[in-house]
Amino acid sequence: MPDRNVSRRPIAFWRMIGPGLLVAATGVGAGDLATGALVGGTLGVAVLWAVVLGAGIKFVLNEGLARWQLATGSTLLEGVVKHFGRVAQGVFLVYLLMWTYFTAVALMSACGIALHAMLPMGEAASDKVIYGIAHSVLAVVLVEAGGYKLFERVMSVCIGLMFLTVVMTAVAVGPAWGEIVSGLLVPSIPDMDGEGLRWTVALIGGVGGTLTVLCYGYWIREEGRSSPEDMQACRVDLVAGYSMTALFGIAMVIIGSRISVEGKSAELLVRLAAQLEQELGTVVRWAFLLGAWGAISSSLLGVWQSVPYVFADLLRLSRKTSEAVSTVNTKGLAYRGYLYAMATLPAMGLFRSFETVQKAYAVFGAMFIPLLAVVLLLLNGSAARVGEAHRNRWPSTLGLLVAIGLFVVYGYFEILRRL
Repeated sequence: MPDRNVSRRPIAFWRMIGPGLLVAATGVGAGDLATGALVGGTLGVAVLWAVVLGAGIKFVLNEGLARWQLATGSTLLEGVVKHFGRVAQGVFLVYLLMWTYFTAVALMSACGIALHAMLPMGEAASDKVIYGIAHSVLAVVLVEAGGYKLFERVMSVCIGLMFLTVVMTAVAVGPAWGEIVSGLLVPSIPDMDGEGLRWTVALIGGVGGTLTVLCYGYWIREEGRSSPEDMQACRVDLVAGYSMTALFGIAMVIIGSRISVEGKSAELLVRLAAQLEQELGTVVRWAFLLGAWGAISSSLLGVWQSVPYVFADLLRLSRKTSEAVSTVNTKGLAYRGYLYAMATLPAMGLFRSFETVQKAYAVFGAMFIPLLAVVLLLLNGSAARVGEAHRNRWPSTLGLLVAIGLFVVYGYFEILRRL
């Protein structure tokens, strides 16, 4: 393992924020895009502050994960197994397998629908399967061919594409800038038949990724960050990544507030693009579709590259060994086997309705955030475990409690809605 006490040379800014950009590109998918558009259409730009709050909560979670890893030299999974035992490890393995299946199906479906909107070959149902599988195969090829470095370059292009095109589309719809400033700076929740709070909580929770937050720890190891001295670089790149995530979410809320459309997730994006063409022309439609496709495909590529890290690390921890490793072996059987399984087995789910798959994906993703917040409260709250200099301070503790509280509030509203 690299010497965690060695001094670090200055790193170029764009190289420094690389892992943060990966977080942004992987964390923004079809569900995030659709949620932003739906909330914008329902509540308008008055709740833009909620996007910023949601990005801030995800920053707190990822900063806590990085702080644990750099302070202890172990991944968060190692900390969970060491302090909470094999039962927690087994429960997480079951959760990981189920999350992987539903997430892989949802991402392949979303990619297929997005590309069908740009290059239709036949019916949407058949195109979804063909294009979805094609995206999965291409992602495997990219991961196998170039490893982390090629993955980082491709993802940088994708996030640049999605960021520029979607933000430009938001500007093109002619928003009321005064209302936008007010929505960002003055927290308010419009009362829309009692649904305002529920939609606002959904928007806060929908910003950024879920289980892929864990992958940040493996990406910073790929960058050679292993010392507490690297914590400042992590904070800088996380601020950059979640700032882009927030701007992207703000843009989607603005678009949704100006273009009225209904639908489900990626299907909603297709209809939104058609509505944009009617009101603003073909160029804006194509720009938006390219940005949406860049967001969804980069999310798929990010999951394909990063989630096998988590499985390989979990499998390593199931063996009784004290061996320390600096990075997961991406050429090993555990990583590659999980990559191939994730890229192929869930394809059978492409024949299910998109709404059913997306709902299961959303439920399993939402479960992870409060669990992660509880783990970080317990592990990073102890000076004996991370050292006095790295334990949670009150801003981190408050952010983690808010993350847990939002899950409780949202769960309460979902129960009421189903009664």
